[in-house]
Amino acid sequence: MSSTEERIRAIVDQTLEIDGREAGQPLDLSRNVADAGVASSDIVAFWQSVNQEFGTDISAEEFAELLTPQDLINHLDSSG
Repeated sequence: MSSTEERIRAIVDQTLEIDGREAGQPLDLSRNVADAGVASSDIVAFWQSVNQEFGTDISAEEFAELLTPQDLINHLDSSG
């Protein structure tokens, strides 16, 4: 089974366009996605994909507090 980090990286590659990064390039896990030039509609798609991939029901409010991919990975690992 893939690690949480690998699964998050795959979802990022599928759903987000981050300024200065092409799919498959290394992902800065400490970079705030909202500050990385990601459109809000893409963030919503990312949130929905994360919930689907991990079988979770992270609320929009809770997801908004998980500002970086590393924050999200830590949350998923601690709640799983």
